[in-house]
Amino acid sequence: MTAELVRGQNHTLPQTRLEIRVSAGTPVVAGATLGDERGTVRGIEWIAHPGSPQLPGLEVSQQAAADHRLAVDLEALPTGAHRVTVLLALPVGVGGPVRFGAVPAPFVAVTGLDGTEIASFTLTDLDAESAVSALELYRRQDVWKVRAVGQGYAGGLAAMLADQGVTEPAALAGTIQEAVTRGLARSVAPPPPRTPEGDRVRHATGSADHRPTAPPPAPEPPEPLTDPAATGPAHTPQPHTSPGPAAAGPSAAGTSAGGPINYAHPRRQHAAPPSPPPTAPPAQPGQPAQPVAGDATGWSMDERLYNQIWGMFEDLARAVAAYRSAVDFAESRMDQELDRALSDPRNRIGGAGDRAREAARAKRDELTSRAQEALDRDLAQLTAEAAVVEPALPAAYAGWGNPVWHAHRIPMEIPMALRIGDLHLPERTDLRIPLLVRLPLERGIWVDSGRAASEAAALMDTDRLRRLAMETAVAHAARLLAVYPPGEFAVHVIDPAGSAAGPLAPLVEAGVLAGPPAAGPGGVASVLAHLTRRVDLVQMAVRARAADSLPPDLDTGEQLLVVNDFPHGFDDRAVTQLRYLADEGPAVGVHLLMVADREEASAYGPILDPLWRSLLRITPVADSHLADPWVGHAWTYEPLTVPPGSRVLEQVLAAVAEARRASGR
Repeated sequence: MTAELVRGQNHTLPQTRLEIRVSAGTPVVAGATLGDERGTVRGIEWIAHPGSPQLPGLEVSQQAAADHRLAVDLEALPTGAHRVTVLLALPVGVGGPVRFGAVPAPFVAVTGLDGTEIASFTLTDLDAESAVSALELYRRQDVWKVRAVGQGYAGGLAAMLADQGVTEPAALAGTIQEAVTRGLARSVAPPPPRTPEGDRVRHATGSADHRPTAPPPAPEPPEPLTDPAATGPAHTPQPHTSPGPAAAGPSAAGTSAGGPINYAHPRRQHAAPPSPPPTAPPAQPGQPAQPVAGDATGWSMDERLYNQIWGMFEDLARAVAAYRSAVDFAESRMDQELDRALSDPRNRIGGAGDRAREAARAKRDELTSRAQEALDRDLAQLTAEAAVVEPALPAAYAGWGNPVWHAHRIPMEIPMALRIGDLHLPERTDLRIPLLVRLPLERGIWVDSGRAASEAAALMDTDRLRRLAMETAVAHAARLLAVYPPGEFAVHVIDPAGSAAGPLAPLVEAGVLAGPPAAGPGGVASVLAHLTRRVDLVQMAVRARAADSLPPDLDTGEQLLVVNDFPHGFDDRAVTQLRYLADEGPAVGVHLLMVADREEASAYGPILDPLWRSLLRITPVADSHLADPWVGHAWTYEPLTVPPGSRVLEQVLAAVAEARRASGR
């Protein structure tokens, strides 16, 4: 039976090989320190964090994530270590929450390797704190116990490390945050959290984790801004917020108190309760419920499908995490039983040792078989769901091969998200989950044209790989143009050496670019100066609440800058302007889509590291480089490709051009 601890309470641990599971609802940094009998941390070699995730008997996650699994072997800790303190902190400088009072209460559980909970603790009553000592495992008279701590620190990670007795805590905190920032650069942005009322219907009944979490707090009211839609037809970009409770779907306000749900939607002028999701046909006795497209709640079918896809992504991540954990436990248990059996000299001769080995392997095989059965059951259900969902997707969520693109009409309002690829795990490579990014884009995209991107890229000719990278960028630009209302999205292209004329031909021939592709230093400087001026003017207008004071010649629609072969043709001033656009542009509707080989940009040194980290890296060929925000799996990214011989890209761009002519834009 699980011991549900409150702050200060302790509980005896029945075993020494453990997992500490963290569920926070938002990406957090997880680490741990070792302490001696007095609780003193002897040095940085006794601290496990994303930049140094492994110590003897202790392993933590290498990146910030909403869920963590920390592995602990108390018998393998360094000599003199009598205490393990689990630390949580919010990442800084990444645009996320800055205090625990603004996020759901973190939940921490100590479990056995088989997932059985021993003790749990929900960290409530946090407010301005950005770091917290969650719990500690400590040894008292040769007995290990767990104590719920919940000590928060408004001074952040540095203050918490200083309280642990760490020398130079600020420097170490900076090192940890730098490692976290690098990890977040490869992580898929998590979707807005789903409240219990807004969660999708879960048909799978396998081994996916279901942990109790405290309901999220009601979203704070946003700062009032001038609504340009009320002053005229022109659209002025508003500052984008990171995904959160107010970003999409019903608000959680009132949920924790048992009151009615507030269905006020920040992106709609007329609030109304969302229509109920479709219901699955009744299941036969003993059979799982049949999946149905759009079984998550939302304001529209698009929103329900968006939430359903993210639910599938999360279910697959957790199901595979449970499977891998069970297999690791089976292997560990077999090793322990073999060690015990062979430590007895009497079992080293005759058939006793062989029988012990056979028994240990049989138990391992039985546990692994059970885990595989649970995984197969979950994967079969998700595969059936994917088969139902894929044909029902709107164009923005669909691949190029989906017939919905042939009947696509340019919309009058933007969708919630855009599909930029597919993701899969090695346990089931044919189960593909669409990778959706929210619109308007909250971070730029970098298409990696380097040969070191993956094994497939390393075997490919350099020129072919660069062409594929640029074709990928063109296809994404076309998708963005196709899902925005006419005149609400403009595409600028920088091609300093003119080497991308072939891949750019569909955009140029359709006449959908804001201007000819810019070439040479002069062209680069002109486009960057134009977009930098636009960012400056819109920022000033938003801050002054004076949207009507913008120059009449300023295009207030969303802008996309496609940069080919960076950093060729960029001087120091141009590099600075590009970094400025990457940092400040998304908040006011200017976005980057870069095609570059990072190794070729190494001549600039670390000055470009913040730029690369601010972009979502994708590849023109399959590559295992993206991580999920829950358990940190390395997912294989598959780019979207136009079917061979298909003219769908040209048809879509022709429809964009025709819609612009019809609207006079």
